Amino acid sequence: HMGPAAMSDHENLDVPPHPHIGLSTLTFLFEGEITHKDSLGNNVVIKPGQVNWMTSGSGIVHSERTPDYLRQSDKMLHGLQIWVALPKALEQMEPEFFHVEGKDIPEWEENGVNFKLIAGEAFGRKSPVPVYSPLYLIEIKSSSRQKINIGDHLFGESALYILEGAIESEGNIFEPKHILIANNAKLCEFEMHENTSVYIFGGEPFPEERFMYWNFVSSDKELIEEAKIKWQNQSYKPVPGETDFVPLPDQSKFIKR
Repeated sequence: HMGPAAMSDHENLDVPPHPHIGLSTLTFLFEGEITHKDSLGNNVVIKPGQVNWMTSGSGIVHSERTPDYLRQSDKMLHGLQIWVALPKALEQMEPEFFHVEGKDIPEWEENGVNFKLIAGEAFGRKSPVPVYSPLYLIEIKSSSRQKINIGDHLFGESALYILEGAIESEGNIFEPKHILIANNAKLCEFEMHENTSVYIFGGEPFPEERFMYWNFVSSDKELIEEAKIKWQNQSYKPVPGETDFVPLPDQSKFIKR
C-alpha cells in the first residue's frame, strides 16, 4: 500500500532503476500518476484505475518517478503494488510489460455493491491482465452497509485488505490497513460498513518454497546469487535515459525464509 501521500511542488516520487527476477508486479493507483520506465524500452504513465503488469522473469530493471509535467505542482499519490511469484517453469522467462486501461477492466454491480476484477479470473469473468497462474484481485466498494458472501467464487489462498471504511467478521470490527487471511477462501463472508472499499487477493499456492532477497524472488537460491552478482557488476540491460545506480543492499537487512 503506497500512501496516501500529499507532496508539494518540490516533493516527488523518485524510485531509481532497480532490478527484479522471478516475479510479476501489479501496480494500481487510486490517486496520482507515475512514470514507469524499464530496460525493455517502455515509457508509460500510469493513472488511477489503470494497471501496470510487469513480469521480470530472468531479469528486468525499471524506475518509477513523478511525471515531468507534475514535478513542479502539488500532488497526491495513493495506490497498491502487489508482487506475484511466477510458477517455477516460468521463473526464467523473458521479461514482459503490459499496461491495461481502466475501461478494459471488468466492472459490475450486484445488490448495491460495486465489483471490479482487476486481475485474474473470478465470478465467471476474466481480467485482460496477462497473469501466469490461477489468481484474482478483486475490488469491492459499497456506500451502504452490506453483507458479502462470495466464497463460492474464490479458490486457493485468499486475503482481504481494507482500504477505507470498516468490515465486521465473526463479531470483530476491522478498520483500514488491516489484512485478513482466510482460513478457507470458500468461507469468505463479512459485512461491509458504509463507504467501505476492500481488495481481495488470492489464488492457488505453489508447491515449491520461494526465497527472497531485496527485489529478487526465486525457488532456486542460486538464481538469486547470480542476480546479485549481475547487479553488482552492472551487467543488466539499462533503462534508457536513466543513469542512477542503486547499490546492492546489505544482506543483513533481509530475512531469508
